[in-house]
Amino acid sequence: MGAPLTLFVDSLFLSPYAMSAYVALTEKQLPFEVRPIDLEAGEQRMQPYQARALTSRVPALTHEGFHLTESSAIAEYLDEAFPAPAHAALYPRDIRSRARARQLQAWLRSDLAALRQERPTETVFYGAAGQPLSDAAHAAAAKLIHVAGSLLSAGRPCLFEDWCIADTDLAVMLRRLFQDDLPDPLRAYADGQWQRPSVQKWLEHNAAARP
Repeated sequence: MGAPLTLFVDSLFLSPYAMSAYVALTEKQLPFEVRPIDLEAGEQRMQPYQARALTSRVPALTHEGFHLTESSAIAEYLDEAFPAPAHAALYPRDIRSRARARQLQAWLRSDLAALRQERPTETVFYGAAGQPLSDAAHAAAAKLIHVAGSLLSAGRPCLFEDWCIADTDLAVMLRRLFQDDLPDPLRAYADGQWQRPSVQKWLEHNAAARP
């Protein structure tokens, strides 16, 4: 299998993107070391981390001297470096479903800014209450619900035939709306995704790191 892998994450285990990379490694059943980075202290801009992480962000993956940032790039790299059937697949085998999963990941990372701002990750992991959503956040929430509802038929536990890493990313975003008006089928889907053992392992780290 080569040298061990190292995953650099935020020290509070609050980043949904670090969570995505952690879940990807766990689902692959790959041995890896977790190295926390103190973002509040600016460790991401210091050496030696900055030399490893090209974009000075978390998560970052190190594998046999190769360093990679950006969670979706990490997931794609892991799926190609450790392919199925020897390791679990992170993306659907069907080319169009795989493209759809990557589309969803890219969209979740680049849109819905108002929702991410008004329902930050403390809402997801700590259950922190927020103020009523602004018009911009309401519009983002409506867009999220429309997209998720279009991709998930009622009662389906996963986006595609089998679980993929995009399920974890979508569940995190949907959980931002758990104190708001989220349709029951989408709430049940996100709850189901939250119970995956790989997600629960991340939540254990998160609970232990709480200030």
